[in-house]
Amino acid sequence: MTPPHSSYVQCLSPAGFHRMAYVEWGDASNPQVLVCVHGMTRCGRDFDFLAQALAEKYRVVCPDVVGRGLSDRLHDPAHYVTPQYAADMVTLIARLNVEKVDWLGTSMGGLIGMALAAQKDTPIKRLILNDVGPVVDATALKRISDYLGSPPDFASMVEAETYLRQVAAPFGNLTDPQWRHLTECVVKPAAQGRIKLRYDPGIAVPFKAMVEAQGAKNIELWPLYDAIRCPTLVIRGETSDLLTRETVTAMRERGPRASAVEIPHVGHAPIFMEDAQVAVVREFLLGD
Repeated sequence: MTPPHSSYVQCLSPAGFHRMAYVEWGDASNPQVLVCVHGMTRCGRDFDFLAQALAEKYRVVCPDVVGRGLSDRLHDPAHYVTPQYAADMVTLIARLNVEKVDWLGTSMGGLIGMALAAQKDTPIKRLILNDVGPVVDATALKRISDYLGSPPDFASMVEAETYLRQVAAPFGNLTDPQWRHLTECVVKPAAQGRIKLRYDPGIAVPFKAMVEAQGAKNIELWPLYDAIRCPTLVIRGETSDLLTRETVTAMRERGPRASAVEIPHVGHAPIFMEDAQVAVVREFLLGD
């Protein structure tokens, strides 16, 4: 498979400019564009397997949300919030020079997608929410908050992969090469020959403040969800602690009346490295 094309787009926050990295697969002239956006501490290379599987039909664009992957860090961590992420994605879509895109968002990436899809004249024509919805469980938020601000460093890639296999165990029963790929794309060299995670620990600043403000209450974004009008698919991991079956049932009955698929033997969140998971996306987008 031809390697993806890598590039950057310049975006703006209240504190100044920053670059957002992205990779794209497929024909750059294809008007059929799928934007895939990752979860809180991950990066766009999470979607390599899915992107390769869809590249004959789609131009697949996978950004590293600012503060993650190969993207810049923000000058002020207070701006690591959904409105900033959404603004960056609007800049990216303008760079792609297309009127409409399909959107697949995992966790945080799904919340960004909801924020965009709910707007009047949205560029999103079809929306896939991967293990996230308008109700975000408070217990899951606390779990994420506990590890977000103090990422460890490691003596070796083996140690880094062991850590990732533990914190990302809900991704499911992946192969050794898949775990290695998921590790390599989120780490970088550190001082004294050690290895550290790429994401900016500053992303924890507004997140922890939000979790503390919520207390034991779930986040509820039903007005946002109810404003969505495009065809929507919600994918849930069978043992997810972030998206409940009750929320999925409600999502099927209100707003865009989403279609729903539950992925067995997976928690938060499906990672689309198995053919069966890719087939769920393909069927929704292409009908095959």
